[in-house]
Amino acid sequence: MKFTLSTSFAKLALFTLLSIILLTAGGRMVAVTTQGAECSSWPVCVPVGLSGWAQLLHRFTVGLSAILMLALLFHAWRTQRDHRLLLPLTTVSVTLFFSQALLGGILVTRAFPPVLQTLHALTGFSVWAALVALVIAAGADARPAVAFPPLDVRQRLKDFLTLTKPVIVGLLLVTTFAGLVAGGKAWPSFSLAFWTLFAGALAAGGSGAINQYIDRDLDKNMQRTAKRPLAAGRMTPAEGLSFGLALSILSFYLMAGYVNLLAALLSLAGIFYYVILYSILLKKATVQNIVIGGGAGALPPLVGWAAATGTLSIPAWILFLIIFLWTPPHFWALAIVRRKDYEHAGVPMLPVLRGEAEARKQVLIYTIELVAATFLLPLIRYTGWVYLVSAALLGGLLLYYAWNVYTRAGNKVAWQMYRYSSMYLMFLFLALVVDALV
Repeated sequence: MKFTLSTSFAKLALFTLLSIILLTAGGRMVAVTTQGAECSSWPVCVPVGLSGWAQLLHRFTVGLSAILMLALLFHAWRTQRDHRLLLPLTTVSVTLFFSQALLGGILVTRAFPPVLQTLHALTGFSVWAALVALVIAAGADARPAVAFPPLDVRQRLKDFLTLTKPVIVGLLLVTTFAGLVAGGKAWPSFSLAFWTLFAGALAAGGSGAINQYIDRDLDKNMQRTAKRPLAAGRMTPAEGLSFGLALSILSFYLMAGYVNLLAALLSLAGIFYYVILYSILLKKATVQNIVIGGGAGALPPLVGWAAATGTLSIPAWILFLIIFLWTPPHFWALAIVRRKDYEHAGVPMLPVLRGEAEARKQVLIYTIELVAATFLLPLIRYTGWVYLVSAALLGGLLLYYAWNVYTRAGNKVAWQMYRYSSMYLMFLFLALVVDALV
C-alpha cells in the first residue's frame, strides 16, 4: 500500500495536526508560566504582563486550529461520506478538540478544578492520537475525492433525528428527570436540569445511532426497522457511526463540565453498556439479551440522582431495579407481536427460541416482580402517599394486561401490554416527581 499525502484531504489533515502541535506547545508554556490570574475572562481578556499576553496568544491559536478543524470536518462530510475510517476519525478528532476547548473555558472560569485539569490533559492527548491516526489513514488511502449526489436537506435532518430514536430518548429523559428531582427532594435549578437532560439526550441519541450502525444489516430483515436511514440506504454506515460517536463524546464532556463527573461516568457507562454489552455481545448471542441488556436503560435515573446529589444511595438503586425489571416484559410483549420479524433476522428473542407460551408466562412473572419492586420505596419510607397510590393503581392495571397476555392468545393483548407498559413507566416516574415535591 502506497503512502502519500497528495490528496487535498490528506494535506488538510496534516496542516491541522501541525496547528495542534503549535497549540499544544503554547498551552504548555501558559501552564508553566501562569495559573490563569493574568487572563481570567473567556474567550478574550485584557492581558496583564507577559504571561497574560501568552495566554491571549494561545487563545488566538485555538481559534486558528478551530477554523482548520471545521474545514477538515466539512471536507470529510462532503468527500468521505462513505469512508468507514476517515469520516469517523475526523468526526471524533473534531469533537474531541472542541470538547477540550470547552473544558479550557470552564477551567479558566472555575479556578482550575483538578479533576477537569486531568480530563483536559487526557483529552489533549486523545486529540493528538486521533489526528495522527487520521493523517496516517488519509495517506494510506489516497483515493480522489468522490462526487456524491445532492442531498435533500429536509430528509437529511429527519434521518439524523430518526437515528437518535427520539421516542426512546423521551422516555429515558423522564426517568432521568425523576432521578434528579427524587434525589434532591426539590425542584432542580434550571441550569442543572438543562445540562443534565441535554447531555442525557445526546448520550441516549448517540448510543441509539451507534446501535443502528451495528444493526443495519439486521434491520433490513425486519419490517419494523427496514425503513431506518442506514437499513434503507439513505445514509452511509460511516455517517451513522460518525454521528453517533460525536453525540456520545459531546454528551460526556457536557455532563462532566456542567453537571459533575459521577453523572458523566454513569452516562458513559450507559453508552458502553448499550453499545458493547447489549448491541454487540448479547443481542444475537443469548435469549437473555433483553434481561441483561436492560441495565443500560436503567442507568438514566442514576445519572439524574448523581447530578442532584453527587452520590448514589439505596433509593437510587431501587429506581435502577424498577427499570431493570420493567424491560423484559415490555420488550417480550413486543417480541410476541414481532416474532416472525425476529425469527427472520436471527435474533434469539424468548418467543423465537422457547415459544410464545413461555414468553407469555415470563411476561407475567417479571411484571409481578416489577410491581412488587415499586413498593420498596414506600417500604423504606422514601416516598409518600402520592407515589404509593400511583404505584398501586398503575401496577394493578399493568398486572391486568400481563394476565391477559398470559391467559389469552393472539397479538392484540401483547400489543396492548407493550403500549401500556411504556405509559406505565412514564406515569410512575412522573408520580415520583410529584411525590418528591409535595
